[in-house]
Amino acid sequence: MPIMKTSWVLAAVAVCLSVPASAAPKVVASIKPVASLVAGVMAGVGAPSIIVGGGQSLHTFSMKPSDAKALNEAEVVFWVGPGLEAFLEKPINALAGRAVVVALADAPGLRVLKGRAGGVWEKDSHDHGDHGHNHDHDHDFDGHIWLDPMNAKAMVNGIYIALSEVDAANAAAYEANAKNLSARIDALDAELKKKLAPVAAKPFVVFHDGYQYLETRYGLNAVGSLTVSPDRLPGARRVSEIRAKVASLKASCVFAEPQFEPKLVNTLIEGTAARTGSLDPEASTLPAGEGLYFDLMRGLAGSLTKCLAN
Repeated sequence: MPIMKTSWVLAAVAVCLSVPASAAPKVVASIKPVASLVAGVMAGVGAPSIIVGGGQSLHTFSMKPSDAKALNEAEVVFWVGPGLEAFLEKPINALAGRAVVVALADAPGLRVLKGRAGGVWEKDSHDHGDHGHNHDHDHDFDGHIWLDPMNAKAMVNGIYIALSEVDAANAAAYEANAKNLSARIDALDAELKKKLAPVAAKPFVVFHDGYQYLETRYGLNAVGSLTVSPDRLPGARRVSEIRAKVASLKASCVFAEPQFEPKLVNTLIEGTAARTGSLDPEASTLPAGEGLYFDLMRGLAGSLTKCLAN
């Protein structure tokens, strides 16, 4: 059965799953940031299971039998889409045949940005390629959509719509939770704007290009990345190019990531005044749960300001 892209709302809901009154459907979320938002909408009703959990990264993930079992039993599957979790596309097609599959990159009102190449990003092309919302976008988009809180709100709304269609008995609870969660995200957005404003102009380099939604939302000055994805290590030419950029721009920080902290990050800052920090866009080191999204965003803002403010 082909993956249902929920265009929008779910074409499959005409064959609505039969869920007993007030019993939660079996819900699977692909990664922890998605699962956190799903858990917020499901609060008091149930909780999703997570495919990429623990300290895992979607860039190096391998399916386990327990993951296959969860997909096979799922009634609803939430993921960003094949542009991010490409490793899930075939398993979802093969195993989640009876599930409603919701690609949250297609959620109404969500702002999709085009993927960038790794390396140096010049100022005149640093508008991040905003595509707006496009249900027909191909896989060449930046899948880290949750790093803009306004996208997180669109995801919450999409989650609420999907769950309410599948589980009408709990629709009122999903609606109340979605409204509460959206208000909390608005407050978080205001908090992050205030926290990041003093360091917004400071140039910095990231390990992999996973932050442009955060950069765009808060006007941050990332000037390049070592790689597009952590599973593709940069060659000597790119390292040399980034090193020159760090020196010429007097970049304040070069950020590594917890699971991919290569020695070359230290190589980049040798002989410069740049410092090193760590960013974790997928929340690989955070405990899963409803509060993870807020911990993730505050953690990213805290790491940025700690390194850039000095």
